[in-house]
Amino acid sequence: MCTLVVLRRPDHAWPLLVAGNRDEMRARPWLPPARHWPDRADVVAGQDRVAGGSWFGVNDHGVIAAVMNRVGTLGPEEGKRSRGELVLEALDHAEAFRAAEALADIDARAYRAFNLFVADPLSAYWLRHDGEATGRVEAFEVAPGLHMLTARDLDDESLARIRLHLPRFRAAAAPRPEAGDWEAWRALLADRVYAERDGPYAALNLELPNGFGTVCSQLAAVPRYPGPSTPPVFLFASGPPDRTSYEAIPFG
Repeated sequence: MCTLVVLRRPDHAWPLLVAGNRDEMRARPWLPPARHWPDRADVVAGQDRVAGGSWFGVNDHGVIAAVMNRVGTLGPEEGKRSRGELVLEALDHAEAFRAAEALADIDARAYRAFNLFVADPLSAYWLRHDGEATGRVEAFEVAPGLHMLTARDLDDESLARIRLHLPRFRAAAAPRPEAGDWEAWRALLADRVYAERDGPYAALNLELPNGFGTVCSQLAAVPRYPGPSTPPVFLFASGPPDRTSYEAIPFG
């Protein structure tokens, strides 16, 4: 159950801030974000070595995309396509609303259930395929403000992780990417706290005895006018964020 945190501020110089922890089986191989795909030279994203797709990426136009499993759908299924393809397909677009339109029109029956997030400085959307046999993908606009997305719906407090941590992010100081200040969000992403009644999956930073846990973390910010002079900011921790430093992923 990965976690995505989104802050939309339409009138700000940095209108889109996104952070996320990736939860996965630790034995599944992957590569840190880079320009891994020769046919997608403007995409900077982590690469899943098993299926070739990605879980989180940014393109040179300032579009951010991330995909998450829905509850009970961890891992591949025979006969289904990799959900990591969806991130790359979203990042083929220069505008988030075009990406959302295109991906809302796919035959979702080809995939296991997913939540897909796609955004740019002007707009943001989350797309839901709940696994039903209709093959339908539903697209929803993300309003300004701070939100969390995990394995159910946006800001769905039926999940203990959102119920526990969404108020903490809303109370925290917003990052200042122009100054390199992400401290409040970094501390929360690194936190292993959870209430005993909620169980360990309520923590943002997991390490479970079955080999499942938080394998990496990312922070990203997009300026109002992304381009060569002011590119997006993309920071990446290649391990659990309480043990691994974030490094800047270069653009340009």
